[in-house]
Amino acid sequence: MAVEKIKKIYICAPKENRKPILQLVQRYGCVEVEQLDLDGFEKMNTSTQISVFEKNVVACEKALENLAKYSDEKVSIFAGLEGKRDITNTDFRSIESNRQELMKCVNDINIFAERINDLELQIAKEKDEQVIISPWVNLDVPMNYMGTRDSEMIIGSIRGCYTQEELNILFSEMEDIPKDIYARVVSNDKYSTYITALVMKGMKEEVENALRPLEFSKPLYITHHLPSESIERRNTRIGLYEQDIETIIEDIRQKMDQKDLIEQLADYNRVRADKYRVLGELSQTEHTFFITGNIPEKSVPKLKSEIESNYTSVVETEDIEGEQPVLLKNNKFTGAVEGVVTAFGFPNKMEIDPTAITAFFYYFLFGIMLSDAAYGLIMFLGCLWAIKKFPNMSEGLQKSLRMFMYCGISTLIWGLLFGGFFGDAVTVIGQTFFNVNIKFPALWFEPINQPMKMLIYCMIFGIVHLFVGLGIKGYLALRNKDIYGFISESILWYIFLIGLLMMLIPTDMFASLAGTKIVFPEWANTLAIVFVIAGAVGILLMAGRGRKNPVKRLLLGVYSLYDITGWLSDLLSYSRLLALGLATGVIAQVVNKMASMGGKSVVGVIMFILVFVIGHVFNMAVNLLGAYVHTNRLQFVEFFGKFYEGGGREFKPFKENTKYVKVKNER
Repeated sequence: MAVEKIKKIYICAPKENRKPILQLVQRYGCVEVEQLDLDGFEKMNTSTQISVFEKNVVACEKALENLAKYSDEKVSIFAGLEGKRDITNTDFRSIESNRQELMKCVNDINIFAERINDLELQIAKEKDEQVIISPWVNLDVPMNYMGTRDSEMIIGSIRGCYTQEELNILFSEMEDIPKDIYARVVSNDKYSTYITALVMKGMKEEVENALRPLEFSKPLYITHHLPSESIERRNTRIGLYEQDIETIIEDIRQKMDQKDLIEQLADYNRVRADKYRVLGELSQTEHTFFITGNIPEKSVPKLKSEIESNYTSVVETEDIEGEQPVLLKNNKFTGAVEGVVTAFGFPNKMEIDPTAITAFFYYFLFGIMLSDAAYGLIMFLGCLWAIKKFPNMSEGLQKSLRMFMYCGISTLIWGLLFGGFFGDAVTVIGQTFFNVNIKFPALWFEPINQPMKMLIYCMIFGIVHLFVGLGIKGYLALRNKDIYGFISESILWYIFLIGLLMMLIPTDMFASLAGTKIVFPEWANTLAIVFVIAGAVGILLMAGRGRKNPVKRLLLGVYSLYDITGWLSDLLSYSRLLALGLATGVIAQVVNKMASMGGKSVVGVIMFILVFVIGHVFNMAVNLLGAYVHTNRLQFVEFFGKFYEGGGREFKPFKENTKYVKVKNER
């Protein structure tokens, strides 16, 4: 529950040491380098080098895609969890000695892939031509047949499906068609008839125009051989192309043993591009260069010692004036929900890091919403297995899995308290298959049977959640020495809200919900009224304390007091704890009931297993998503809305941003 203290760092050294020092800074990954324009300093143009490295990265990525595309290796369904390979810094840098040879391998792979694409285009072209030629396969002359000395051949298709006899009748009824024309049906399909016709020399164009009403069209492609022979020639060429593709694919597969090195080369070029990008932002003179940036205070001694002991340099640090970048510092339990907090925003300089408090309530509320011991156990074991099995997965993914693992523990606990284990599966299985009446006991009570009691507890949990948020707001006001803000925005609201609750509890409306009548002594009822009046008057008078005009001050007080409607809305939002908890249990019971409808026959057992597995997988998936979404909403809207604004800037250090390998520092 803290934010790392960040300091400003200045590094000045001879110009000949700029690359090794910058490489050292990048390897440590703890300095956020800032661009600084200083009089008398110039900057190096590194655009050419950056372009070369980025081009190499693109080529490597394309080669890796081609290796994956044409490889016969099977990809595990858990490949996305494997993360980066561990590699020492020495091995990572060693790629520089044979990068030219590796780039040649990369280019060869890409050339091979381009050749395959060209051949596949040729195959597609041959097949398209086969489709065009196929209606003419029964033609016994080439499609470009010119005719005889006294005749010409017309070839094309007309709309509609005609037999030879129907075509002869059609042509005989058309006035513009010569009577001595010899027309032949080559083939037909549902929509067209493919014909040839012999006409007298010089009449070809006239006859083609006469056929226009029948939507006459010439073939898109004309062969110089018999259509059947043209199709066979294309089949032969397609076979040769496919053989060439298989040969090239085999050549690509033989380079699979270079995959790891190509990944390493891609990351090497990526790191070098980042380094030259920063190098181009450094201020330098003819003999010196200057680095300025931000660094966590805890990282200063080690980096400063490393630079000053190996290079002639000066390293100085100082406190940052004004807003500093934010680097959160939390343990594994609380840090798992950092993604939830940062999705809302990083804390600004006037705020605390709310991650630890958010983590407790997040796990607590999530468990209530899902509240099935079996689902929680599955979540916990599944996430724990993934974390242990794939230790190199990305940090963000690992945090998410750890968050759901802790949510699984909370769900398991609430499931035990509420008596849910795949709903009422224990009871249903016992009654259906063993004729015994056993039950998974609730350690507390069953919300399905006592929904009003559960609703009361949900409201209590909501009040605690909201009051903690209000308390944090008061703490921030005290920390920032805003005494009036602490009183008006925290203490007075506590008094006002507690008074309202004390007035609500003895009412008949509350008794109907709670199932019991609570009677306060007269002094408590009087105290409640005093609290409400004192709180309301205090808020009314102090909310607009910054205004000199008394009318505006009073109006702002009225407006602030109107926030009570927002509090009521926020409190009612916690009824979703009941709604989602009941949804999980009710759907689970429906699934169990449906699964048991087949009885204890063999078919019934099979039906039970299928319906049980499919139904509970669906129920768990849907309600897990619902619990995640609504728990986030309760944090973002109801809880953070009381004290947290965000708006801080994330600390983004200059480091080795690799994609495939994790470089371990050997120092």
